[in-house]
Amino acid sequence: MHISSNIIPVILSGGAGTRLWPLSRESKPKQFMAFTSEATLLEATVQRCQGVGFDNRPIVVGAAAHRFLLAEATRNIGIEADIILEPLRRDSCAAIVAGALQACIRDQNALIMVMAADHHIPDQ
Repeated sequence: MHISSNIIPVILSGGAGTRLWPLSRESKPKQFMAFTSEATLLEATVQRCQGVGFDNRPIVVGAAAHRFLLAEATRNIGIEADIILEPLRRDSCAAIVAGALQACIRDQNALIMVMAADHHIPDQ
């Protein structure tokens, strides 16, 4: 079996905005906020998985209500992504499956890396 040479990033961006309230809200969860740099947490996550070893088009799974924020984040950093919109919140497992299925559409032998969009990782 042939395994894809590039890892396709699957970025989970479906947070509800409840953990950092009042800064983070349902309409703008923490992954769409910048805390330690100009980049939002989502933008920083997408940027972390660019370069050697990674497919240059990540898959971002997020809430349908955040469709404009998701598109704006990838546009701000000049990266095109496959954006999968969840009509209802179904937690991480369903989002991972949706991302994996999209990766398989691109490459039947895809290797994926699943990451949360709302983590701050200072040492890349």
